[in-house]
This record gives sequence, C-alpha cells and structure tokens, in this order.
Amino acid sequence: MATTPHSPRLTAGNLCLGTAPVSWGISFPEDDRQVPYSRFLDELVTAGYRWVELGPYGYLPLEPERLAAELGERGLQVSGGTTFGALHREDAWEETLAHARRVAELTAAAGAGHLVFIPRLYRDEKTGEYTEPPELTAGQWAGVGERADELGSRLWEEYGVRLVVHPHADSHIQAQPEIEKLLNESDGRWTNLCLDTGHVVYGGGDNLDLIRRFGERVGYVHLKQMDPEILDQVAAENLSFGEAVARGVCVTPPAGLPNPADIVAELTTLDAELFVVVEQDLYPCAPEVPLPIARHTREYLAECGLTATRRPTAAR
Repeated sequence: MATTPHSPRLTAGNLCLGTAPVSWGISFPEDDRQVPYSRFLDELVTAGYRWVELGPYGYLPLEPERLAAELGERGLQVSGGTTFGALHREDAWEETLAHARRVAELTAAAGAGHLVFIPRLYRDEKTGEYTEPPELTAGQWAGVGERADELGSRLWEEYGVRLVVHPHADSHIQAQPEIEKLLNESDGRWTNLCLDTGHVVYGGGDNLDLIRRFGERVGYVHLKQMDPEILDQVAAENLSFGEAVARGVCVTPPAGLPNPADIVAELTTLDAELFVVVEQDLYPCAPEVPLPIARHTREYLAECGLTATRRPTAAR
C-alpha cells in the first residue's frame, strides 16, 4: 500500500517510542497520591514500552547504580531527563543551572542524551494561584535565548547531553509566538525544541506548522492530546493547567487534538531520528487507571506506524 503526504510510512523508522511517569499520574518527586516507582516501572513493561523518561527528579532512584539495576532487570532504557528553571530571571540563574546539572549528570549516567527543560510556571501547580505575571517584559525576554544557549552549551560540554526546551501551559513559553521567539533568539547548536503536541494546542498553536517551519530545531517530542471542550472551559473560566488536568483535559488517542496520526506522519518527513515520548497528564488518578490507557495508546500508535524501539543515533 502506498503512503501519501498525509499518512505515515508503514513503519515510522526515524521515530523511537517511549513513555513517561506523567502517564501514570506522576507529577512530583513525592506525593501520597502517586504509585511507587516499582509499580510504575513494572506496569510500563506490561504495557509494552521499553524506553522511559526519568520524570520528576527524585521519583526514580537518584543513585546511578540503583537506577541502572531497577531499569536493567526490566529491560528498560532512558530517553532523557527533565528539569525546571526560570530563564527569564537573572536572580534564578545559579539555581536553574545547578539543578539542571544535577539532572543532566543522572541523565548521562543512565545513558541518555537529552535534557527536557520546562520553564517555571507562573501559576501554582496545585492551587492555581498566580505566582508571577503571565507575560514577560521586553527586558525579561532579552535574556531568555542567551541563557538557554549558555545552559545548552554547558550541558553538552560537561555531560554530553542536549538541551530541548519544552513549551508548557501556564508558562512564559506557551503560545506559538513565544515558542518561535525562543527559537529565533537562540542557537540551534545549543537550544532546540521538545515539541509537546498537547501543550502547543493548549497555547493555541499549530504543531504541523511548527514541524514544517522549524523541523531542524525539533530535537525531541512529547506526544499528547487535549480535549477541545475542556480547553474552552479553560478560556471561559481562567482555569490553571492543574485544574484543567483534574477535569481531564489530557485525553487518550485518537480523541482530542492534535490528531496523533498526523503528527507521526509529519515527523517522518524530518531528516532526524527522534524520541517520541507518550504523555497523558493524569494527576491525580486511581492506581488502576493508567495501565489500560498506556496499553491502548501504544497499540493505537502502532497502527500509525510508530512501533520502533531502536535508539535514535542522530543527536541534535
């Protein structure tokens, strides 16, 4: 059967599938509403995944030897680590750098080559209260690209880890103009994009347009879908992202936006090998909820051609 520009290759051979703790309702290093990491890892394997993102720093073991043992006995490998920081705040630079280094060290020790950087949110994750204004001043924006490049160059030179910046709801890098501003004011040698398809939609952006115009800057992907009806509630009621998640804004494919098949098809046109990490924010959820969703999602993505578990070799 022939493929078309709007359908994926029979096998999306440049894409490597993984998943993340957030798909099991894991959003914090410690929380009594989250399952223990051993159950998460066991269920991840049961669902058919072989690659995992580290998730919140401290949820999985921080000792490299212990982490390697837990992963190794289950046949798992690490796609990347995750860190938070405030690139717009000069007074937070040393803290941002120090935390990113800690996470990058563990990420590298686990054999992974990507660090997903999430901007600090301007609303509290649990209460929804504003902690900062939702828009940056011109002066604050002036340092964002420069600090991203400095962070990216240090992570590469010190740990061999590539920086990919993750747009996020309730952060200052959320809407498509903000994403494009970051990319235009940073250097692709050091700063690239973790394309989170759900957060792009949440911010009113167009994933396919970003892939087509900035494909050379896409270094890593989070595949996620949003419920458009709940997005309407977000706009009408000024909901925080945490409140939106609790209402079920993140949905199981093929429901929601964007269409995962369209994303997979477009990513296969890129001249790059990429991790595509499934995410569905579920915090908080009952312990029995994630596994059936994870299994269904993997099976659906296999129908879209996304089956590969071969490690991407082309680093950005």
